[in-house]
Amino acid sequence: MNSSKFPADGQWTSGLCDCLDDPSVCFFTCFCPCITFGRIAEIVDRGNTSCQHACLISYAMGFCAWLYARTYRSKLRGHFSLPEAPCSDSLVHCFCCVCACALCQEYRELKNRGADPSIGWQANVDKWNREGLNPPFVTPGMDR
Repeated sequence: MNSSKFPADGQWTSGLCDCLDDPSVCFFTCFCPCITFGRIAEIVDRGNTSCQHACLISYAMGFCAWLYARTYRSKLRGHFSLPEAPCSDSLVHCFCCVCACALCQEYRELKNRGADPSIGWQANVDKWNREGLNPPFVTPGMDR
């Protein structure tokens, strides 16, 4: 299997303020941030957390949802060896979650690295298998 389709680890593929690089995700995230977060969480947790579960927790936490979201930014960075930039994960989500910049960047990062958060974990694994690709940040043979 080939994984050269995916960007190299170590650097973000887009900036925090590049929200309009994907206007549909930006618009959707402005009105439904909990759903965008749920989609990110399902992919980052390799299907162990469902989109619906993460979405409900985020929604229930209300204004404090950034506390939950920052942990997933940290996990995402860990998967791809990304720098904690432009500042700590807590600060990025505390200040940038309001305008959805942090969630949009994380969603774009997953898309740029070959995952489509909108279809869920298992559909992505199936897609990668059909394309003969090693899924990003997954041990070969491990789909859940």
